[in-house]
Amino acid sequence: MFAAIGDGQSRLKNYSSARDCQSTLDCLEKLGIRIGREPGLITIEGAGIDGIEAASGILDAGNSGSTIRMLSGILAGQAFTTEITGDESIQRRPMKRIIDPLTLMGARIEAREGNFAPLKISGGDLKAIEYTPPVASAQVKSSVLLAGLFAEGKTTVIEKTPTRNHTEVMLRECGAAIEIDKVSAGERISVTGRQPLRALGDYTVAGDLSSAAFFIVAALITKNSRLKLQHIGINPSRTALIDVLKQMGGRIEIADSRLAHGEGVADIIAESSDLKGDLDLSGALIANLIDEIPILAVAATQLHGTLRIREAAELRVKESDRIRAIVDNLRKMGIEIDEFDDGLRIAGPQKLRGARIESFDDHRIAMAFAVAGLIADGETEIHGAEAASVSLPEFFEILNGIRN
Repeated sequence: MFAAIGDGQSRLKNYSSARDCQSTLDCLEKLGIRIGREPGLITIEGAGIDGIEAASGILDAGNSGSTIRMLSGILAGQAFTTEITGDESIQRRPMKRIIDPLTLMGARIEAREGNFAPLKISGGDLKAIEYTPPVASAQVKSSVLLAGLFAEGKTTVIEKTPTRNHTEVMLRECGAAIEIDKVSAGERISVTGRQPLRALGDYTVAGDLSSAAFFIVAALITKNSRLKLQHIGINPSRTALIDVLKQMGGRIEIADSRLAHGEGVADIIAESSDLKGDLDLSGALIANLIDEIPILAVAATQLHGTLRIREAAELRVKESDRIRAIVDNLRKMGIEIDEFDDGLRIAGPQKLRGARIESFDDHRIAMAFAVAGLIADGETEIHGAEAASVSLPEFFEILNGIRN
């Protein structure tokens, strides 16, 4: 998205093959952005801050919440009307959280029941606002900041609970006028609009830690394992899972730490571990761990101790109700687990048995329970395993390649 509204050409290496990322490219092409696709390389001809064109049809974000929420911020700044939607899962996810601030900025947005996709966005003539999101969400923050690039004046987001900051890093990388200040209420992130952005040039995308998490946990809970993952992003807002696994006694080494395009990257080495301890996870930590909770729950089945997760109700409005999906599937595998409105509790270690697992068309559920199947007695069958392609189409190929 930043390459699309930057001035000049960006060449993105190691761009993800994930279906979500392809949905983003498809939407941008419909908005007049010239994109070249080659094995291992995506070339984007930036149209500049005023170069986006009206789409001839409806934009389809597929299964990607990041695409629909963040792109809506850009669309809010365009002097035309765009309709954007997604698959059945996206059409169940709450959009009022971005509709409210974008409307305050001057966009007109129509939504089903005022909250759900499809969204019809009539933008342009935005005014800068100061906004405090009612929920901790990097997608909401990013949507407002992206809209702020098209608004006159300085747009500010106040975060009471810090969330993933890739958007702020990218704003700096593109030369945007961004200010970040610590305040008593949390953090103030401000961007001054109507300023040109520079292209990314040659940009190598780091490996995704949320995808790497499944292989890290697989190494920790499988006997006689040692696994090295190379060039993985270790942005501090993403490493909560590593910290928690280390608290459990996970043998994880961060090697060759370095900076690439403003983001920290490193190699990660994980080895078989005896997991021990009692952990209570809640509050600000959850915002930076939310996507990794399914695989963390699988790890907790092998923990000599108890894992409690609270204040994670956001899991119920992800691609699936992930709390329900985790609980139902672990119970099928013979695990005793307590369910709360906003979390869960697992006391271990417990023995997993093979079962027929339901992915609920959720990529993280499919991948988490594939890892569980590695150490389960008997065969594990995952219904809807193809959901993994949303974030990592090669998941099962990689897993099969390293399991021996």
